This record gives sequence, C-alpha cells and structure tokens, in this order.
Amino acid sequence: MALFEAKTSTLEGRAVVALAGECDLTARDELTTVLLAAVELAPVVVVDLAGLRFIDSSGLHGLITGHHAARRQGHRLHVVNAGGTVAHVLEMTGVGDLLAPPAAGPAS
Repeated sequence: MALFEAKTSTLEGRAVVALAGECDLTARDELTTVLLAAVELAPVVVVDLAGLRFIDSSGLHGLITGHHAARRQGHRLHVVNAGGTVAHVLEMTGVGDLLAPPAAGPAS
C-alpha cells in the first residue's frame, strides 16, 4: 500500500473521499487537489478517515483548505470515521469539531 491514498466516489449528491495511510507534507498537494476537485463535484463532501493512520499539520491544512473552498461555494465538507491518533489530533486542534457532520435531528 502506498504511504497515502485518496479515492473519490459519488453517491446521491455527495462526494465521498476515502483517505488511507499517512497524510503528511508529502501528501499535502495530493490531498488538497483531491478535496478541491470533490468540492466541485458535489454540494456535500464527506472525507472518510477510517483508513488514515497518521495526520500532521500539513494534512490538517489540506482539510481546512477544502473546508474553506466548500464554504465559498455554499457547499459543506465533513470528516467521519477518525480513529486512534488521527481522532486525537483532530480533537486537540479543534478541526474535528469544525468539520464534524451536522447532528441528526430528532426522528419524526
């Protein structure tokens, strides 16, 4: 497996970007390119971090860049399925709260 991998799929008006491996300075440009392309594809971008083992400030920067691009277009970008060290980094930096999906409303 490559050190970093990003795969995009679309489903029902959403772009899902699945990240795997390690997201650091060497992956920053690829991450940013993939997220900006996803923002153009759909009004909602879901970044699935289940396969991501590591993220540093460069990876966080890519996520924030994607978030800002989405907001400029009236779109949304969220992260889901963070675990371990990745979840800890997102929590400690506040990026996890910033990019959390909206809470589900009460069932009707």
